Amino acid sequence: MSEQRFIDIETKLAHQEFQIEELNQVIYEQQKTISKLETLLEGLTKRLKEVLASDGDEIRDHEKPPHY
Repeated sequence: MSEQRFIDIETKLAHQEFQIEELNQVIYEQQKTISKLETLLEGLTKRLKEVLASDGDEIRDHEKPPHY
């Protein structure tokens, strides 16, 4: 193989390594976001179950009475 061919291959490899590192960073950030959203969803689910278990009195306090 010619020296230029080796240089081309090394250049392509360097670009691929850079792109893989960028993709890994994106995946890492997305996983952090997913974890935060899962925690938030768990809290909201727990709160909704509590409200529904209390017959929804907390929700009804803010509704207008049926005669309005």
